[in-house]
Amino acid sequence: MFPFRVVSVTPKLPASICRLKELAYDFWFSWKPEAIELFRTVKPDLWREAGHNPARFLIKVSSEDLERVARDDDYLAMYRRVFELYDRYKSEETWFAEHYPEHKEDVVVYFSAEFGLHESHPIYSGGLGLLAGDHCKSASDLGLPFVGVGLLYKHGYFTQKINAEGRQEAVYPHLNFIELPITPVYDAKGGHLTVKLELPGRDIFILVWKVKVGRIWIYLLDADTPKNTGDDRRLTGTLYGGDHQYRVAQEILLGVGGVKALYEMGVLPRVWHINEGHAAFLILQRIRELVAKGLTFNTAREVVRASTIFTTHTPVPAGHDVFSKETIENFFAPAAKDMGVELETLLELAWDREREGFNMTLLALNNSCLCNGVSRLHGKVSRKMFLGHYDGLHPEEIPITAITNGVHLETWLAKELRDLYFRYLGKECVEKVGPEIWEKVENIPDEELWRVHRFLKVQMIDFARSSLKRQRMRNYELSKRIHEVDEYLSPDVLTIGFARRFATYKRAALLFRDPGRLKQLINHPERPVRFVFAGKAHPADMAGQDLIKRIYDLSNEPDFRGKVLLLEDYDIHMARHLLQGVDVWMNTPRRPMEASGTSGQKAALNGLINISTLDGWWPEAYDGNNGFAVGTECNYLNEETQDQEDCHSLFVTLEEKLIPMYYRREAGLPREWVRMMKHSIKTIVPVFNTHRMVAEYTNKFYIPAARRGNDFRNNNYEQGERVSRLKQLLREHWDQVKFVRIETNGAPKMYTGQKLEVKVDIDLGQLDHGSVAVELFCGNAVDYGLKRIKRVVMDHIEEIGSGVHRFSGSLVLPQGGLGYTVRVRPASPDFPYTELPLVKWAPGF
Repeated sequence: MFPFRVVSVTPKLPASICRLKELAYDFWFSWKPEAIELFRTVKPDLWREAGHNPARFLIKVSSEDLERVARDDDYLAMYRRVFELYDRYKSEETWFAEHYPEHKEDVVVYFSAEFGLHESHPIYSGGLGLLAGDHCKSASDLGLPFVGVGLLYKHGYFTQKINAEGRQEAVYPHLNFIELPITPVYDAKGGHLTVKLELPGRDIFILVWKVKVGRIWIYLLDADTPKNTGDDRRLTGTLYGGDHQYRVAQEILLGVGGVKALYEMGVLPRVWHINEGHAAFLILQRIRELVAKGLTFNTAREVVRASTIFTTHTPVPAGHDVFSKETIENFFAPAAKDMGVELETLLELAWDREREGFNMTLLALNNSCLCNGVSRLHGKVSRKMFLGHYDGLHPEEIPITAITNGVHLETWLAKELRDLYFRYLGKECVEKVGPEIWEKVENIPDEELWRVHRFLKVQMIDFARSSLKRQRMRNYELSKRIHEVDEYLSPDVLTIGFARRFATYKRAALLFRDPGRLKQLINHPERPVRFVFAGKAHPADMAGQDLIKRIYDLSNEPDFRGKVLLLEDYDIHMARHLLQGVDVWMNTPRRPMEASGTSGQKAALNGLINISTLDGWWPEAYDGNNGFAVGTECNYLNEETQDQEDCHSLFVTLEEKLIPMYYRREAGLPREWVRMMKHSIKTIVPVFNTHRMVAEYTNKFYIPAARRGNDFRNNNYEQGERVSRLKQLLREHWDQVKFVRIETNGAPKMYTGQKLEVKVDIDLGQLDHGSVAVELFCGNAVDYGLKRIKRVVMDHIEEIGSGVHRFSGSLVLPQGGLGYTVRVRPASPDFPYTELPLVKWAPGF
């Protein structure tokens, strides 16, 4: 094959609409209906054909069409309105500038393996990517100094086809980067910026691209360059593919390559946010860079930890990447040498004793100053999951907090509903998401809310029918089978949607455990129900693909035909139609395996009612009147029993509560149902959105990490060196710490308000008493230990002998069964004790 260059040839935009290209390369368009309409109006059929991709649209649109709209006064007026909105967005004062003006230069970098921004840019597989995309959009809206780093996949995830046998077929598209709304990053010489990365036995070269998302940039790394071998070019081919060697190389590209690319561009982040463990290798590269500047390994590690935060999304141990010692040695032996340590020291940063491997989640947890799960329940599950890696800490102290996920309102809100909300709540409802604004939902007349919902439902029905027709035509099905789709679904019939990744724990087929009962439900003569399913299974997940096959087969049985539908190729575009147009959003994960989930939040935003197991975000949102709960919050001995109980609960809830409520009418309207719609909107939307979420990350994580990171960098990393020395001292001498004597007035029975007093003598050996804290540790006594713990730091009284110190403390007793003990732990103003969990508990006394 001879070499050639590629050039993108587009029609020259008329002067009066010349900024269309600027808008096409800013994903701001994706959450502004007015901006989308600016492209669609030029040529609606071409807009659909271009997959709603403005960059591709401008390549394909004719000069004649552009000249036509450039002479149209109505179009030009719309053009001016959009760019007034766009320019105001970029120049107006932001939430971050108002609250943290002193941190405007403290860049936050957000590493994620996938970003789901829009259907025109398919480099996402599911919830993790959609959350990352919404996170970036709210970071832009709020004005954070923020950049993203990810990978640019040549084939994206995959396009799903369901064949005539009901089997999923994965088709990998070849993404033409010229037609994507991305641009190259250029180096000082004007060439495409290329970063060199060392892999075993060879160098690999990475191209850097950038994506504009309102006020922020996302940088994407691409290995598909002729400078690399065929195998290396495929490292950015698809998401989550290949064997362990492929996976570790891909994650090195993201983590190590991302750090190198940022430094090449002169971007010097102050906060490093790792979104799931895929990018955790950035920690090793940052340590390596600091050691090259003259820091010791331990000091460099403390400096890196001080400015790194980590979000975990996976409540299942098997979902965390673990690599063998041999794999890490193969890829990181040179790095260990550069850091001045043995390979064993590097492995200890993330060694998983239980799974006997290098755990990427542990690498992030052990080397981040702040860590979180993505719902309260997930935080609790994560603390339990990693309890064994924090010896000495009480389960409630494990340093994994929770910041519950949300959704970007403007991205997922139907235009028609947005217009309705704007009329009754004000335009600020999607920007200032306080509960007082959303209380005004009650002002919307029932008739208007139901009319808009019905309109969106009709649109969803048209979309579903078209999707099924295309599938059947492609599979060469009979004409009768194709045309019968026109009778499927009805705006007058209750329609329930289930659309998500087809992982087995999400239990897409929970209803099908009792097909006879389901048949009665959907064929009820007065209160029928329709179900619409959609979702992809990972190409390697045969159990998930079997679920798809099972639903397909059932949907073609006579009793279920046209009443249970399975749509193919679930993506953002399809999600938007379903989340805006069905009546009910069903979610049935096996508790507690759903970290958060956000589809139900998007559904509630659009007035849909949730019915869900009490997993992920739903236990925080459900109040008994804003949707329906399936099952209970109890634990089960086995999955079979849990599935049986949840299936029964789901049917009972549908039959006795949800379906009767939907079909009850007052003057032709389901007023009770509409009341629940309103209550769902006003209780869920102002809480479960990414503006709240990103503001919470900023207040609790980004700003504290920026301040701590800056402190550790000041004065030639003096604080980092001090922390490193103190931790080393504590590790070396902790074995010398011994309890000598404990005195207490505690008795088996005491009275509320009485003071519990404790004195303790502790031999600290060579440690200074200022480097430890002695605590009176208490909580509610239960069979398995203490819960709802409280810690009271005891006062240092005096040194009573060589290295022996006396401490005293007291506690006013609350009512109830109280358990208490004494412990000693490290203490320093420079780091939280959970970073060095050398806790020593008192023996029985």
